[in-house]
Amino acid sequence: MRIWTRIRHHPKTSLLVLAYVAFIALGMPDGVLGIAWPSIRAGFCIPLDAVGLLLLASVTGYLTTSFLSGPLVARLGIGRLLAASCALTGAGLVGYTLVPAWWMMVVLGVAAGLGAGAIDAGLNTYVAAHFGEGLMQWLHASWGVGVTLGSVLMTFAVTALHSWRVGYSVVGVFQLALAACFVLTLPMWSRKEAPGGREQPKRLTEYRTPLGETLRRPRVWLSVLLFLLYTGCEASLGTWAYTLLVESRGTHPWMAGLWTGSYWATFTVGRGVAGLYAKRLGVDLLMRCSLIAALLGAVLLWWNPAQVANLVAVALIGCAIAPIFPALISGTSRRVGVHHAANTIGMQVAAGGLGMAVIPGLVGILARRVSLEAVPVCLIVLFAALSGFYTLAVKIGSRP
Repeated sequence: MRIWTRIRHHPKTSLLVLAYVAFIALGMPDGVLGIAWPSIRAGFCIPLDAVGLLLLASVTGYLTTSFLSGPLVARLGIGRLLAASCALTGAGLVGYTLVPAWWMMVVLGVAAGLGAGAIDAGLNTYVAAHFGEGLMQWLHASWGVGVTLGSVLMTFAVTALHSWRVGYSVVGVFQLALAACFVLTLPMWSRKEAPGGREQPKRLTEYRTPLGETLRRPRVWLSVLLFLLYTGCEASLGTWAYTLLVESRGTHPWMAGLWTGSYWATFTVGRGVAGLYAKRLGVDLLMRCSLIAALLGAVLLWWNPAQVANLVAVALIGCAIAPIFPALISGTSRRVGVHHAANTIGMQVAAGGLGMAVIPGLVGILARRVSLEAVPVCLIVLFAALSGFYTLAVKIGSRP
């Protein structure tokens, strides 16, 4: 009872904490699949590459709801959307542990993806509307916490309990508990009054701009392109760094794994630190510094003057790009206008998922046909293109 009283007296803080917990939950499924997959495929007697079907199913659902999150928020409200999405994701994950056939798990992957896409886009929209740049950085840092927790949980489940189903059950039940929390706090998500009874300025979540009108604006598509390129950069280095170091540069596998791990470590820490100074620097300066540092890191990785340079380059890129995604979300209103921001954020999140799926594959094709040394060259080109398009987006967004 005391806890509920405190929540009612401090609704804004309570909802922010709940958003962080939800983003931790969003990251947990991303941390469990890789560890659980050997046990899953052995249990269902399926080939190694069958994981592609599950990934395709979940990505399809994710892209659908994230792209349509603007209209969904306008129709349902942010609280109802998050409650329904968490329930859908939780039901899908728990369902993984109950179905007797592989094709059923693939179908449930669509449901889990539908929920995850709406949670991702919905929370990004809400935090962008109600909080500053620093808190947006910490929101995304909490995703890294979720990935880490998911990995630890599933490792314990498959090694100590010898059951991947236990790991997925815990993650799924956590999502269902979050759905209940969103239901209990529904009135708070739609509260419009500021302390003292004053009416708040209209938030971007309160605009009801038709999606078709947003789709007709070129600056919206330019903003979407930024996310496609950024997530392509992020996923390409994460996917190919280990292979580049081991197969092309002769690094010992243990050392290459440690250096690749430094990428995700500095990436998570970078977002946490960025939350401290994001508001002071502002989105534009933070973006430009990050892009310059990332480009320098990519050049260092290509130059490769010494083995230790690989570690420095990978860690530098991880730390440099960490603030970019949340900073781009925070700056959406400035680039496309507040009327189109909610619709655009959903489109951007969808483009991010597409970039993660497509661009690393294209980099891999080029590496196979030319050389693995093409990977750092691709990163240089991608970061340079991202810098150029960001400058153009800011310039166009400043026009009335």
